[in-house]
Amino acid sequence: QVQLVESGGGLVQAGGSLRLSCAASGRTFSSYCMGWFRQAPGKEREFVSAISGRGGITYYTDSVKGRFTISRDNAEKTVTLQMGTLKPEDTAVYYCAAATGEYVLPRLSRNYDYWGQGTQVTVSS
Repeated sequence: QVQLVESGGGLVQAGGSLRLSCAASGRTFSSYCMGWFRQAPGKEREFVSAISGRGGITYYTDSVKGRFTISRDNAEKTVTLQMGTLKPEDTAVYYCAAATGEYVLPRLSRNYDYWGQGTQVTVSS
């Protein structure tokens, strides 16, 4: 019903920047809370950031505050994660997710209904 496609991953040096995008297909995109999660090898999936349907509320995990910025364009049905001052610890597969529930706790992965395929981000030392 809802398809999400991430793009923009790649290899960058520590201190560099990268912009991830998520393109969605859905008629009620503006009602979805959209989130970004990441998963490094051998680790559980981790919350990174989220944004409310109209873009008025944003959430960030502590480790990325001040470095990452989430935004959305409901006309284009896209969500963007601008990542700056990247660190090797940011290396992971990054996933875009959509939550359709009326009351969402955005930091919990189980509250999201649709997921993208993921895009690899590698930050070298």
